[in-house]
Amino acid sequence: MNWILLIIAGLFEVGFAACLGKANQSSGTTAMYWYLGFFISLAISMSLLVKATQELPIGTAYAVWTGIGAVGTVLVGIVFFKEPADFWRLFFMTTLIASIIGLKFVSN
Repeated sequence: MNWILLIIAGLFEVGFAACLGKANQSSGTTAMYWYLGFFISLAISMSLLVKATQELPIGTAYAVWTGIGAVGTVLVGIVFFKEPADFWRLFFMTTLIASIIGLKFVSN
């Protein structure tokens, strides 16, 4: 169950990064709504991370959480913000995913 909470926390990390990106592209009331989404996603992400680390090792949980956030944010950047999807970017994202999976298998 804690791994599921950690994955959801990582997805909300992607959410707060995406909201921040959209807020930076917006202005006025629209930007305020994106910032609100940022803070809500941040609060949920951190709360779930805290809950997951009550049972999981902090080093592993934090690495997995940031890894999910990093990979997800890169994917959001490619899909929604038209960032480049070159070979090296995808290669290192793949190695990050492999590392996250590896950490899951070697943790208690």
